[in-house]
Amino acid sequence: MSYIEKSSSGKPDGDIFLQLPAEQDDTKNLILYRGNHAFVMMNAYPYTNGHLLVAPYRQIADIELLNDAELLELNQLVAKAIRWLKTCFRPDGFNVGINLGRAAGAGIPVHIHWHVVPRWGGDTNFMTTVGNVRVMPQSLQDGYLKIREAVESDA
Repeated sequence: MSYIEKSSSGKPDGDIFLQLPAEQDDTKNLILYRGNHAFVMMNAYPYTNGHLLVAPYRQIADIELLNDAELLELNQLVAKAIRWLKTCFRPDGFNVGINLGRAAGAGIPVHIHWHVVPRWGGDTNFMTTVGNVRVMPQSLQDGYLKIREAVESDA
């Protein structure tokens, strides 16, 4: 609730992919890993437990504007994120994707980012469909600590 109450809309204003890494408080901001050109953080508004976001430090809206070093590291971090989530949660599969532009569903269309969403057989339920509500069996902080252990042991 404390995260949700930060803004009147229930979501932070501005570009979290610039703001949160600049704060240098990775635990508070759910940042799991910092690379040279990109970082991995938990989604504070997840579809499922373990929903991760991979973003470049540079504010770029379109994939074709990323340089080779950013593209390489972003894809390497997506692969690492999948490995960490397999270690922690043993999902049956993953959704990995990018929403380019507001019309495609991008919540922060000015800053490209990848979603890495672990999935389990039968993980959808009537709450999402009927009530527009998501049920999370684990708190964000507990999930963060579990994934952080996998990140640290993978280093």
